[in-house]
Amino acid sequence: MSLPAALEELWSVRNGLLTESGVAVYSTTDIGERNATYEVALYAPGFLLVGDDSGGRGFLLRVGDPDSAVFSSGLGDLEPADFDAVSTDFASWIATLDLAR
Repeated sequence: MSLPAALEELWSVRNGLLTESGVAVYSTTDIGERNATYEVALYAPGFLLVGDDSGGRGFLLRVGDPDSAVFSSGLGDLEPADFDAVSTDFASWIATLDLAR
């Protein structure tokens, strides 16, 4: 699976994160479990759940697209047609987060 270089770079510096506002980017040890729990491969094939907002919305990337936009969706509705684009790419999205934690 091809992941955005920015996600791999983040993991090389810190293994996941949680911002002051509650946005989490999953660690390498949690990402597989979260994708299995929410059955992302079944409901949103071609996407990878990379984080959440601690309030029921998840953040997803297209698998195999190193320049994927970041999408947001309610974790109870992982229908790609209902996804909202929140950033043009992962690096830009990370730059908007408050990384105080």
